[in-house]
Amino acid sequence: MYSILQYGHMIADPVRMDAYARALRRAVRPGSVVLDVGAGTGIFSLLACQLGARRVYAVEPDGAIEAAREIAAANGFEERIRFLGERIEDVKLPEKVDVLVSDLRGSLPFHGTHLRAIAEARQRFLAPGGTLIPLRDELKAVPVQVGQLYDQNAAIWTDNAWGLDMSPARRLVTNTLWSASRSQKVLAKARHLATVDYASLGSVSLRSGSTWRITRPGTAHGLLLWFDATLAEGIGFSNAPHRRARVYGRVCLPLAEPVEVGEGDAFEARVSADLVDADYVWSWEGVVRERGAGGAVKARFRQSSFYGAPLSADRLRSRALDHAPGLNAWGRIDALALELMGRGVALEGIARRLACSFPERFPRWRDAVDRVGSLSAQYGGD
Repeated sequence: MYSILQYGHMIADPVRMDAYARALRRAVRPGSVVLDVGAGTGIFSLLACQLGARRVYAVEPDGAIEAAREIAAANGFEERIRFLGERIEDVKLPEKVDVLVSDLRGSLPFHGTHLRAIAEARQRFLAPGGTLIPLRDELKAVPVQVGQLYDQNAAIWTDNAWGLDMSPARRLVTNTLWSASRSQKVLAKARHLATVDYASLGSVSLRSGSTWRITRPGTAHGLLLWFDATLAEGIGFSNAPHRRARVYGRVCLPLAEPVEVGEGDAFEARVSADLVDADYVWSWEGVVRERGAGGAVKARFRQSSFYGAPLSADRLRSRALDHAPGLNAWGRIDALALELMGRGVALEGIARRLACSFPERFPRWRDAVDRVGSLSAQYGGD
């Protein structure tokens, strides 16, 4: 979820906003019905109204939707925008839409439940012949030298002022995705990894790979990923290394150890991303070889963001399919609260029951009220 400040930064990005405004201008006609998925503070919904949309459905489960309501009213569009503070899978619309617009990406299209949400919205709500914005994203990659970033993220774990051995943490940080908005030295020609076609989304996973021939000698610190977006034919933007980074940064898949590369060396890599719960597990593996047929291996790497999370044996066991978990104290508290909600008990009554049953967890009345309020906001219905 984003803060209002972050939504402001997105709106202030002229590269992003100009492209989306042009795509909406091409798609929206007087009388159009528009679905804005992940509306945030409602900028796309407002533009659709300016362009003559008869009705806009703005879907945003985050609290930013309240700011969007006020902004719509301030612009005289409150009667034409219907705000839905739900996740897309819970939304019901009375009609099909002519235009479906969204921007749920992170630094890459493979972000959270973005692809799954767009696929569902398209299948359920887009009218035959309707327009999708965006149309597609092209995922690209290249080996890079990012010495400053590598030192900032990894060097502290092997070189610090106190002479302490912090190296176990280095394995964790070099198995995580790094934001690479600072300068980088591209070491080869970029390669295409995948196309995300929003009109025919099937799998939300990534399986791809390529071989890059080094064209600029240097130190390879990782593989840089970005995307080129096509919002409508001839309209788009890119967060490629030679473009100025705005709200979309680039992603670096770091190597466990930097490797010196020369012109003609081969950098081979396979990249995958699998959606687990509400986020992706990324894996990258490959080999760096000296130039020429059968060149000697300079380095091998096999890494995954799975190894970047400090997991205990107990936590892993708790996710095993044959594990029969009991409830801890907070689990029992929430179970009781949800049971009472299901019976239609008012929040005050639920809070009093929790405070009485679990006095050690709720030494103050306000604590119980806050707990049931949070549960009501998350799970409560009409």
